[in-house]
Amino acid sequence: MKTNFKFTVLLLLAIFSFQGCQDMDDTAAPLSLEVHDFIWKGLNQYYLWQADVPNLSDDRFASQNELNVFLRTYPTPEELFDALRVDKSIDRFSWIVSDYLELEQALGGISKNQGAEFGLVYKPGSTTDIFGYVRYVLPNSDASIKDIQRGTIFYGVNGTQLTVNNYQSLLAPDNYTLNLADYNGGAITPNGKSVSLSKTILAENPILINKVITTGEHKIGYLMYNGFYAEYDTQLNDAFGTLKSQGVTDLVLDLRYNSGGSVLTATRLASMITGQYTGQVFAKQKWNDKINEYFESSDPEALKNNFTDKIGSTAINSLKLSKIYILTTKSSASASELVINGLKPYMDVVQIGDVTTGKNVGSITLYDSPTFGKDNRNPNHRYAMQPIVLKIVNAAGFGDYFNGLTPTHQLKENIGNLDVLGNSTEPLLSTAIGKITGTGKMIKQSPEKDFNYFKDGKSMNGIQNQMYIEKVPEGILKALD
Repeated sequence: MKTNFKFTVLLLLAIFSFQGCQDMDDTAAPLSLEVHDFIWKGLNQYYLWQADVPNLSDDRFASQNELNVFLRTYPTPEELFDALRVDKSIDRFSWIVSDYLELEQALGGISKNQGAEFGLVYKPGSTTDIFGYVRYVLPNSDASIKDIQRGTIFYGVNGTQLTVNNYQSLLAPDNYTLNLADYNGGAITPNGKSVSLSKTILAENPILINKVITTGEHKIGYLMYNGFYAEYDTQLNDAFGTLKSQGVTDLVLDLRYNSGGSVLTATRLASMITGQYTGQVFAKQKWNDKINEYFESSDPEALKNNFTDKIGSTAINSLKLSKIYILTTKSSASASELVINGLKPYMDVVQIGDVTTGKNVGSITLYDSPTFGKDNRNPNHRYAMQPIVLKIVNAAGFGDYFNGLTPTHQLKENIGNLDVLGNSTEPLLSTAIGKITGTGKMIKQSPEKDFNYFKDGKSMNGIQNQMYIEKVPEGILKALD
């Protein structure tokens, strides 16, 4: 896979596309504006919608002094960042953080976490009150040693009812008490119980379950995969090696709680599922106009993410399947959707569950450095950006799923149909098994148990709801020296 543009090509691109910024490099921004300056120049260069934001135009400012005057009108870096984005109904996923260490950890599955991954939904008849339910519990977390498990319902925190306006502040502290409730005929009823939880630094192994279910002549592999973290790609390959060694005939890939991650990992996962398409296009990137037009005419291969047969020098364990069953919810986002959409031109993808998030765009981490990469970062601060820089489509050119990918068979997960994950009786998995064997029926939905989705724990701060490439294209500014 090619995630990095060639340095020499980038230099030429810089010469033809960024002449309007050249005069600004002769004068450094004052220390009081160095973060603001980094934000404007990074977005001017890479932001996907750069051409749609007048204040990011290459010829908007004739000099660094003019730019400085503009930057001073925004009191904080965050206010400037938001002002330079297109409407949030279009750009829902760009982020800025004041500490890139936290961002780097989150993109690798490391977070300060109490260990109970949860979903938040609206209370019946309300547009403001919400409640939560536990989806799964992380091993070696505080929640793993407390009386809390999949299906536990909580309506409040520290005695206060959760609402759409207070949930972030209530769930942000390192220590809090969840007020529990029961599900009672469509109503959420407080039961007087509570559980206190404490956050610790956790590294989540995204491979939660990997097993084989034998049903008649079918050996069905079941993989619950909860994050595209490149650090675990070797373990993911080993998991597929285990499935392959057991002779699986079918695969159920459970992405219902997977909010995304690395494009590189998504490409490798697709290659593990298949194996017969090495070298062919899995996905294609489209950057902003001034970058993309050059590469389409000069080096179109640089915009392609191809199926591969190796992780470094290690052979990928490929199942060579022609059909796959993928479980989804509204929390399935970004790289999860990339896998579904990228596989569709090559195989029969049977999606079971709910409509996905609808994130068909990707980002990179930009640092305050001469190349916007990790090397030679400004030591005076730790601000970093995760702006949307590309749209991604499959080999057939399709990528318009802003409103989500619609399942082949719709079956919403909710508190009324939770079963033990990995059990053949769990509704979404049971439905997939039934479709594979031809013996099962869809589980009927009970209207009183269908609560409207609001948010989940991983998407609360946006950091883990990503589809990103690992390295920023480097070398552009060298042409401007």
